[in-house]
Amino acid sequence: MFKKSTVQKLILAIMGAGLISVPVTAAPSADSSYIFNTLLFLIGGFLVMWMAAGFAMLEAGLVRSKNVADICVKNVALYGVACIMWMLMGYNLMYEDVSGLFGTFFHIWSPNDAATLADGAEIDPAGYSAGSDFFFQMVFVATTASIVSGTVAERIKLFPFLIFTVILAGVIYPIQGSWEWGGGWLNSASFSDSFGAEFSDFAGSTLVHSTGGWAALMGAIILGPRLGRYIDGKVKPMPGSSMPLATLGTFILWVGWFGFNGASQLALGTISDAVSVSNIFVNTNMAAAGGAVTALLVTKAVYGKVDLSMVLNGALAGLVSITAEPLTPEPWSATLIGGIGGALAVFAVPLLDKLKIDDVVGAISVHLVCGIWGTLAVAITNPDATFLAQFVGLLAIGAFVVATSSATWLALKYTMGIRLEAENEERGSDLAELGMEAYPEFGTGSQKF
Repeated sequence: MFKKSTVQKLILAIMGAGLISVPVTAAPSADSSYIFNTLLFLIGGFLVMWMAAGFAMLEAGLVRSKNVADICVKNVALYGVACIMWMLMGYNLMYEDVSGLFGTFFHIWSPNDAATLADGAEIDPAGYSAGSDFFFQMVFVATTASIVSGTVAERIKLFPFLIFTVILAGVIYPIQGSWEWGGGWLNSASFSDSFGAEFSDFAGSTLVHSTGGWAALMGAIILGPRLGRYIDGKVKPMPGSSMPLATLGTFILWVGWFGFNGASQLALGTISDAVSVSNIFVNTNMAAAGGAVTALLVTKAVYGKVDLSMVLNGALAGLVSITAEPLTPEPWSATLIGGIGGALAVFAVPLLDKLKIDDVVGAISVHLVCGIWGTLAVAITNPDATFLAQFVGLLAIGAFVVATSSATWLALKYTMGIRLEAENEERGSDLAELGMEAYPEFGTGSQKF
């Protein structure tokens, strides 16, 4: 008579034999692939949306306490404005019937999954739901706008900034994005024939980050520096309100970047896709690590002390640097690419100060400088890319964004004005724009308590 344990072992052995008989390399069903692709977009999308919180906390920590509430309002409002503009016209301008230069103007997006939901429909295993694609692409444009807010903080008026966000999210970003991700001229056979390859930007070092960086740079130049920032050729330090908040914001952005880069694989329906997404996660993390450690070592070597704000921006610089191509590098080369980005950010910050370009949070150094570096670095690890094609794409997008953002900033400046009056800037944008303070117990409002 068998013991109970012996019977259990036999049952498990039979079940195991049945499992072994199923080929592990069997292709997934079309339905399963469609579901996993859609899920990747949704998970990646909410991770990137979470980056809005990261930008808000990073900027809140790096601005002075009298401007914290205002920068929080700007971050919430710009996200809402960007989402609405993406629905009203941005998505279809970037992706619908792209002629080479842009898609369809003034066409409100709405989901259309009728063909997929029809009885007996043949499901495309590379497909995904329309809503998941819209949501994932939408949070990218919000990221672009967030880059600008930190640079021009502490002296820009709220509503002119939001009007600029309307133009950036509804027109500037989708037009240049259509050139590559929408199948436009940078992604065409004629471009490839002329420059040896198509322009390649996997997750947006140029299309998202340097686009935001160029717009921020033009805003900083036209707006001018904060009062008292540059005196007699010297830079006056203006420490932020909370380095712990800035550190938290950086870690939130670091986490969100796994969705930013990982979901840009655009598929999770096969074993190959799963491996690719895994490798992207690894390379994304290693680039950030390389950027942070390099910034730490460089600041210690150059200044004699480690600068926390530089270390934080070094991590972000590494992330921006790897975004254009997070799949093809080996982990060691991803670390190196990120490390070079971290060093570039450290040296770019004082260079901008010498030019009297006041960037409150260092966004130009991180997103523009390292966006350019990361886009050029694609040709180092991706054999299908060329330096010439990458350079031409960078030049074209940079010229377009500089021209359009400059025109927008100047139009706002000479119509409604973009800068706070000197008295309000000194008092702080919290009281001037909102009539409230982020920290009333410690600011001028403390007299009331």
